[in-house]
Amino acid sequence: MVIDPAIRLSLIIPAYNEELRLPQTLGHAIEYLRSQPYSSEIIVVDDGSTDGTEQVVRKKDPASVSLKLLSHDDGVNHGKGASVKRGMMEARGAFRLFMDADNSTTLDQIDRFWPYFEQGYEVVIGSRALKDSVIGVHQARYKEIAGRFGNWFVRTLAIPGIRDTQAGFKMFSAKASEIIFPRQTIQRWSYDVELLVIARTHGYHIREVPITWINVSGSKVTMQSYFQVLGDVLQIRRNLKAGLYR
Repeated sequence: MVIDPAIRLSLIIPAYNEELRLPQTLGHAIEYLRSQPYSSEIIVVDDGSTDGTEQVVRKKDPASVSLKLLSHDDGVNHGKGASVKRGMMEARGAFRLFMDADNSTTLDQIDRFWPYFEQGYEVVIGSRALKDSVIGVHQARYKEIAGRFGNWFVRTLAIPGIRDTQAGFKMFSAKASEIIFPRQTIQRWSYDVELLVIARTHGYHIREVPITWINVSGSKVTMQSYFQVLGDVLQIRRNLKAGLYR
C-alpha cells in the first residue's frame, strides 16, 4: 500500500453491471469532492461487468478530481469483497471510504464521520439501525426480515455490539487499511463482517454512525446471498480461532 500525503480521501466504488445506476453516483461524488478543501481520488473497480459500466467511467469528466478505473485481469466477476479489497489496496489517501454504486447512501454523509477520526477512531462505519438513522425507502419485507435475522446471527457469532454490519458505507484510516485489507479472505457478501472482525482482532475501536439510506431498485442481493452470509460467518469464526487474522 502507498500513502500520498497530498491525498486526504480515497473513494472506492465496486461496480458490477452498473451502467444505469453508476452515472448518478459518480456525478454526485465528483460534484461533492470538487467542493471540498482537500484533495481526493475516486477508484471504480469494475468487477467483470458485461454491460457499459467501463464506458460510463471512461466518459466521465472528473475535472479537478482524480478518477481511476480498475478491472480484474481475467475479466471475471470475483465478488464485491474482492473489488473493495482491490480498490483499497491501490488507494493512496490518508482515509479510505467504500460506498455502493447505487448511491443508496450519498457521499456527503461522510461529513458525519470526520469528527470521530479526529477523536482517534481508525474505523468508522455507517449504520441503518441507530436511533438517528433514516431509511428513506425500505427494502422488500422479506429482505428486511432476512437482514434482521442475519444481523442477529452476525452479532452473536462474530461482531457483538455492532448493530448494522452490512451497510455499504465504511471508512478506514490508511493505517488501519494497511493492517486489515491484506488479511481479508472473503470475496463476496460477508467481506465487511470479516473486515470488522479483523479490525477488532488488531485492537481497533469501531464507531457506528447513523446514516440516511434509500433502497434503490436493481439490487443484486438475493435470498441465496443471505444464506451465503451465514456460511461465511461460520468460516470467519474458524479463521479467527485459527489465528489467520493476526
